Amino acid sequence: MRVMVTGSAGFIGFHLSRLLLAQGATVQGYDGMTDYYDVTLKQRRHAILAENPRFHRAEGLLEDRATLDAVADAFRPDVVVHLAAQAGVRYSIDNPRAYVDANIVGTFNVMELALRHRVGHLLMASTSSVYGANTDMPYAEVHKADTPMSFYAATKKANEAMGHAWAHIHGLPTTMFRFFTVYGPWGRPDMALFKFTRAILKGEPIDIYNHGQMWRDFTYVDDLVRGIHGLIGTPPGTAPVGPQDSLSPVAPWRVVNIGNSDKVKLLDFVDAIEDCLGRKAVRNYLPMQAGDVPATWADATLLQGLTGHRPETPFREGVARFVAWYRDYYRV
Repeated sequence: MRVMVTGSAGFIGFHLSRLLLAQGATVQGYDGMTDYYDVTLKQRRHAILAENPRFHRAEGLLEDRATLDAVADAFRPDVVVHLAAQAGVRYSIDNPRAYVDANIVGTFNVMELALRHRVGHLLMASTSSVYGANTDMPYAEVHKADTPMSFYAATKKANEAMGHAWAHIHGLPTTMFRFFTVYGPWGRPDMALFKFTRAILKGEPIDIYNHGQMWRDFTYVDDLVRGIHGLIGTPPGTAPVGPQDSLSPVAPWRVVNIGNSDKVKLLDFVDAIEDCLGRKAVRNYLPMQAGDVPATWADATLLQGLTGHRPETPFREGVARFVAWYRDYYRV
């Protein structure tokens, strides 16, 4: 299997590419190496992947259609997994145009190349943030997701709609997946676990929003990429797998939650980090930030029905693995 992975130097793209290589696939990585966070971390991830001769890497922005098309045309993928995006809820408030360029224009460029190569399956990342103001939890794929609370979430919801229309018009099998608060080794420095660990070790305060009344469905990265890997071989067909299947009645398209199905209070997550570090955090309690939501919680029934498994790593175990990686990587 020849798989093109956009965002291959990113957190999730790195782990997925590593799993695909371990399973015998040939992988074409494509990454913009943007400076939204530490580029050195991205370069280290790509360097690790490049130790495998079946991994090919290319650098370019999603908006750079000529470069993206040239890479895809040379590789001729069987499957495309589109993970590259401008991420971050809070950053989308300050720099919304970056999200239009990468998440709207860039995603359309990926959809075009997938169609041109008639790939067997196009898989694209969405986010749990699309559920927005919906308070009916745990979130199921068939629930309404029409009230995004951030511009980032709005662009991802647009991607879902674009993918559905493309699948309907062209018959291109397309799966969207909604991620729920992914964490683990090699994680993103702008995510809570990374920021909290770094600050606690330095004796600096950590910002805890909504005065700690926050819940998240923390999903360990290995569980997440196993879910994506399982979905690669399960393109949308013509028959739903159960009453909660989001399979479209007019297109080979569905959306799938990938979450741990376990709502964890943020303060309990902080306690776990403190326990692993053997240090207490200096907690700075703040009001809710614009664009954020107080809780996320996934129903992963559909994922299990399609792949036979669902995320299950306990958050304390996952946090311990991240802290061990962090201490080793930064020698602290």
